[in-house]
Amino acid sequence: MKNIIFALIMLAFAGNIFPQEVIELNLPKSDKVVIKLMFRNGSVCDPEGKEGLTRLTANLVTSGGTSDMTYSQVQEKIYPMAARYGVSVDKEVSIFTFQVHKDFLDEFYKILKGVILSPSFSQEDFDRVKSNQQNYVDQVIRTSSDEEYSKMALEDVLFGGTKYQYMVMGKSSGVKSITLDDVKSHYKNYFTKNNLLIGIAGNYPSGFAATIKNDLQPLSGANPALPEKVSPKMPDGVNVNIISKDAFGSAIFMGFPMDITRSSDDFAALMVANSYLGEHRKSYGLLYDKIRTTRSMNYGDYSYIEWYDNGGSNMLPPPGVPRSSNYFSIWIRPVQIGKQLRQQYSELSDVKLGHALFAIRLALREVDNIVKNGISEQDFEATREFLRSYIKLYVQTPASRLGYLMDSKFCGRKDFISEMDALLAKLTVDDVNRAVKKYWQIDNFFITVVTDNSEAEELAIALKENTPSPMSYSNLVKSGLPASVIAEDNEVANFKLNVKNVNIIKSEDTFK
Repeated sequence: MKNIIFALIMLAFAGNIFPQEVIELNLPKSDKVVIKLMFRNGSVCDPEGKEGLTRLTANLVTSGGTSDMTYSQVQEKIYPMAARYGVSVDKEVSIFTFQVHKDFLDEFYKILKGVILSPSFSQEDFDRVKSNQQNYVDQVIRTSSDEEYSKMALEDVLFGGTKYQYMVMGKSSGVKSITLDDVKSHYKNYFTKNNLLIGIAGNYPSGFAATIKNDLQPLSGANPALPEKVSPKMPDGVNVNIISKDAFGSAIFMGFPMDITRSSDDFAALMVANSYLGEHRKSYGLLYDKIRTTRSMNYGDYSYIEWYDNGGSNMLPPPGVPRSSNYFSIWIRPVQIGKQLRQQYSELSDVKLGHALFAIRLALREVDNIVKNGISEQDFEATREFLRSYIKLYVQTPASRLGYLMDSKFCGRKDFISEMDALLAKLTVDDVNRAVKKYWQIDNFFITVVTDNSEAEELAIALKENTPSPMSYSNLVKSGLPASVIAEDNEVANFKLNVKNVNIIKSEDTFK
């Protein structure tokens, strides 16, 4: 009976466990070998009160020593090989990646086995790794990047009450409570041969797949009990959390749960719509054009139909973060606050509110226009053609190709890149517009705004009362704008939002 219950739990949790299945990408002309070990765990497996345990455990494996070498000795050993390894942890997977020149594979492989099979888990290494993680959840996330802060804060409310809610790095109290014994136990119970997918790419010898599969047999044989699929609730109306701190602008991230992942063929249609609206780091998108190019409000504005890891640094979506619960989101990079406008321009000395509310309205209005009016045939063709070329750039290296193949396995596909290309090839504009009407809307949104203390109250009042938010330009900028932009500004300023709830949160009260 227990086995049946366990099997049902596994089926309920999107994606599958593939015990030691091996995905191979043999590249005889490559001079590199890449080995990836995907464990089906992630932060959703953190016990209550120990949030951050999976991340700490995985980091201690790669940032600590082995049974016969200290961490420093390991690094000295691999330095002449120009080899490297590391780990990434997301909500549902932890992936160890090892890369080495083919000429050093035998020697490096011995180190790989030591790192994975016999981590030292020394108290000294544990204290160092835990201290860094504690510092991140206590300080770094709140002070280093308001943009990243707004994204983590959005997920905190969007996935409230679920195992997706908190950051992969954990909560302040959760990390603080983790002990070395917790790490050892978690490694034994969740980094096992029964939730492992092995990936190998590059120029490796015949039979190597069988060798690594056999050599990893000493991993724990525990069957990890994974939680059921996360099902976040759609917000009732527009719900806004304003995080108040010392800030140089208003960083905005907003979204709502969306019941679609890469496993659905509709995903290709949404890829086109999303690219047209705001492809990451691309200047042709509507959001970028309207907010940055035309109005010079900030550095960039983009939209997403799935989690985009480390968007501040990555120009292309990285593999290794497959998720079974998804959401649509818009990233509005920091816009000016009222205090800045008053200080910089004498003609704006009476301005009370900065550009955040105008930017939110403008972005949601563009989404609403696409939902109601669709995309034109011309824009569809141009965007689809771009995407069919662009997605091939996702897999330029052996590591990224292998990573996407392993992600494909997670979401029930064989090769996500080639399958999306095939779907895009036969897609029509009607397919895209139908998908947009099915999955997108603007009446129910979670919005997080990280802003300055001086801005929080005025922004909250304006949102609650749905008051007009006229755009504030310097005289020089305004004099160069065409009449059509000014006319559109007036429409945007009065665009009504379905605001139901607005909260001001002190920065120090987040992620506890």
